[in-house]
Amino acid sequence: MTQENKQTRMAQALSERAHDLLISLNFAQQQIGYIHTFDISYGENIAQRTMLEVEIAAAAKRHESSTSHHKYIAKASKHLHSVIEDAIAKQLNDLDNIYHEVIGIQDSVPAILDILAVRSASVGRLEPLVNDLSWLGRELVSLVNLPQYRKKNSKGTSIKVDTPALALRYLGLENLQMVIPTMAMRHWMPHATEPFGLMKRKMRELSMSTAIAAKELAPFFGVKEQHAFTLGMLLELGKIALVRLYLRTFEKVWQAKVQIARDKKQKDLHTALMELSPDPLFLRNLLIEHSADITRKLIEKMELRYLPFNAVMEEYTQTYLPNSHKTIADPLPLTQVMQKAYGYAQMLVLKDSQLIEDDETEILLSHLGLSEEMRQQLAKCAFHNLQLTIL
Repeated sequence: MTQENKQTRMAQALSERAHDLLISLNFAQQQIGYIHTFDISYGENIAQRTMLEVEIAAAAKRHESSTSHHKYIAKASKHLHSVIEDAIAKQLNDLDNIYHEVIGIQDSVPAILDILAVRSASVGRLEPLVNDLSWLGRELVSLVNLPQYRKKNSKGTSIKVDTPALALRYLGLENLQMVIPTMAMRHWMPHATEPFGLMKRKMRELSMSTAIAAKELAPFFGVKEQHAFTLGMLLELGKIALVRLYLRTFEKVWQAKVQIARDKKQKDLHTALMELSPDPLFLRNLLIEHSADITRKLIEKMELRYLPFNAVMEEYTQTYLPNSHKTIADPLPLTQVMQKAYGYAQMLVLKDSQLIEDDETEILLSHLGLSEEMRQQLAKCAFHNLQLTIL
């Protein structure tokens, strides 16, 4: 196996591990065979009394019953997820529903992103569109009223901003190019991701890290920083859609199956169903297999006129799958930025959870084709906030 093939295989494995981490830290640890130290026995075993024959027989019977019960639960889960898979496949064909209902993308958001991309952009053009989005207006006002951004008058008293129009002027166009995409993605994130409690936070971290890394890498490829940051932030749109779809569909299908089992007095099935919860492996595979293509379709549906994202997403989607061996002979500069930024962001979230070794990090960075200069530039960055400069 060539060195290049080894790097590719390692990069694929690390990408899958990063997807595991989105589900939960515990799930990611299980997938790589992580052993909890408190499960390891050191020294001699503590002496135990010998079991009586009747106890041995009872234990064997309980084990047999438990094994049978778990097999039944697994069978019920397989059937349930077969129905869920079909239901999700049908819903994925209805892009309008995913766009407007599942995620809730309002037309004013792509319009604002487009305005921010042109030289003729002005706060005056943005104001009526922001006024149509009450949530965005509230977010902007809250942001500029944070202690670190508040202006002070001649007496040293903090000035409170109370309207979106003032907030827009206060932030300025350069800041808004980062703030608006960030707030939009935050608004579209699932409100709750139980039983995967940390998933929303991890997705936000990955989006932020990808966008910031893309902005820093953009000058190396002659790409506009705003283009790179915006597309980097939007790369997780497909995951947002799939997480929302899966959790909603699971709940709907599960409730229907429980009701049928109850009505038909199928006690064993009802008991098994009551023990089921959303399957982390099913969701993880769903994200790996479909998220990039859904992101591509959703971005196309935004019909952005001044942000050149469609051709980039066509290329990016072809090489996204961890098991994909496709390569683009001469990828667009922005495609290269996205590939490198996303890979770097995955490395950051893995490192934050101590799920990547130093040698694995080096292999991944080499595979991504990050030069020493690029690495040094990225190493200077803060990836958890926007580092806004407000004059």
